[in-house]
Amino acid sequence: MQKLNDKWMRLIGIPLLALAGQWMMYGYTNVPYPNDWRIPFLFILGTVVVWEINRRGIILSRRRYPDLTQTRQRVLYQLIWFLIFSSLIRITQTFFYHVIGLWPSEDYLLFKPYFFNTLVSVVGTIQLAAYYEGVYLYQRWKVSFTEAQELKKANLQSQLDSLKTQINPHFLFNNLNSLSSLITSDAEQAERFLDELSSVYRYLLQQDNRDLCPLTEEITFINAYFHLLKTRYGNGIFMEHAIDTSYMRYLIPPLTIQVLFENAIKHNVISASRPLTIKLYTQDGQLYVENNLQKKKQTVPSNQIGLQNITMKYKLLDHPSVFIQEDEQKFLVSVPLIPPIPEAVLV
Repeated sequence: MQKLNDKWMRLIGIPLLALAGQWMMYGYTNVPYPNDWRIPFLFILGTVVVWEINRRGIILSRRRYPDLTQTRQRVLYQLIWFLIFSSLIRITQTFFYHVIGLWPSEDYLLFKPYFFNTLVSVVGTIQLAAYYEGVYLYQRWKVSFTEAQELKKANLQSQLDSLKTQINPHFLFNNLNSLSSLITSDAEQAERFLDELSSVYRYLLQQDNRDLCPLTEEITFINAYFHLLKTRYGNGIFMEHAIDTSYMRYLIPPLTIQVLFENAIKHNVISASRPLTIKLYTQDGQLYVENNLQKKKQTVPSNQIGLQNITMKYKLLDHPSVFIQEDEQKFLVSVPLIPPIPEAVLV
């Protein structure tokens, strides 16, 4: 929550407003302004107390209802707070005036001074609070607008990176090399490799216009994708599955698992003596992608765009955030699985 930057208002503005409010009150009551220093002093003191307590109400309302969509609840909370505490303080103060003899009347139940003392305090507080609320709404709108622009930019970047992944020449070149080797050594395996390669690119080309896809499709795709990796790396890479079938209809942003696989391959040593094992498993509505950590000695340049894209996709879709954990043994990414929705929504 943004802090109230109102130091000078509290030090100078509130006392000046108190004097103006007192002048208005005496004008409404038609009571001559007394020549007694205690009147302005106590009124200013009371006004400062009223504002500090009401200011606390503003802070609490913003903590409880911080969003733009909660403006009605926040303003209502403030109004109720102002009415209750301003009235209690001003009624108590006015009674104190009677006790110490600052009011010319002996009638402690005189309605007019109690009413107008309270009215001026409540109205003044509401006017000042309206200014505070206007500034707050503008600041929240500015933050929301900036975030929306950043998310829009991130979404465009994500789409661009997905397109780059689809037509990555290195990926295609490596697979064609593998296919070429298989054609001369094992025609049957070469045929299967070509089928899996076709499945991979077919799936990649189908994801342009979808925000979400069923987990079962992602698993089918990653199996085909891993077959290409396995053909290339042999005993240097392994994949373990532990996917609960009850989650197969749940949804996930397309190509999420592939990005995480690419991330693991890019940053870790892959060899028969030090195999890379990637584990896929589900638990408590989350999909976990975990790999043993064996970082390459030569640091691979990384801007973590892949992980950022996954995080931004979930943020754009207004779903729980992605969890990333790294220690000396493993690198783990947990992504939320989204409950199924009607197919008509998936476009």
